[in-house]
Amino acid sequence: MSKIKLCGLSRKCDIEWANELHPEYIGFVFAPKSRRYVSVDTAAELKAMLSEDIKAVGVFVNSPIESVAYILSRGIIDIAQLHGSEDEEYISRLSKLTDKPIIKAFSINSAADVSAANNSSADMVLLDSGQGGTGTNFDWKLLGDINRPYFLAGGLCCENISQAITALDPYAVDVSSGIETNGCKDKNKMAAFVAAVRKEI
Repeated sequence: MSKIKLCGLSRKCDIEWANELHPEYIGFVFAPKSRRYVSVDTAAELKAMLSEDIKAVGVFVNSPIESVAYILSRGIIDIAQLHGSEDEEYISRLSKLTDKPIIKAFSINSAADVSAANNSSADMVLLDSGQGGTGTNFDWKLLGDINRPYFLAGGLCCENISQAITALDPYAVDVSSGIETNGCKDKNKMAAFVAAVRKEI
């Protein structure tokens, strides 16, 4: 069964709902240009509310390495997700500053992008359709040559998640806009998404 990451949580109620649903991962977005952005202090408050058995992932876009390492060291997040143009040198330098896992996100537009994901030194990879949170799919047929476990993201929602899991069997599925209504997390959509992944509906 694919694991679940509910990304872009920013309010106390979002965390309360996540605690009820028990996804394996939740995500805090630290990219200032994102409408889902949370400050470090807000993320710390939310993490304190989060069930201990749910891992918090911090999403960064070309952030200073020291800033990412600092947030990891404070225990505000358990995993760093790099969603910008961070290269192998960046990953290597960050790895020397922390023993926490690193996820590198890749926009999948061609076979070359899949090859780059296969060869990444990151602990895990996430395959998406763009800069994240766009609500659009990429061509899943491109994933025929992926040879490592991955987080599947990009346009996932209650209506297509069963198809995605059946077709691809990803290690985990990552959703953000697909569980929102009017730009905010929707408890009913969150619950329906989790149930669909776990085949409870």
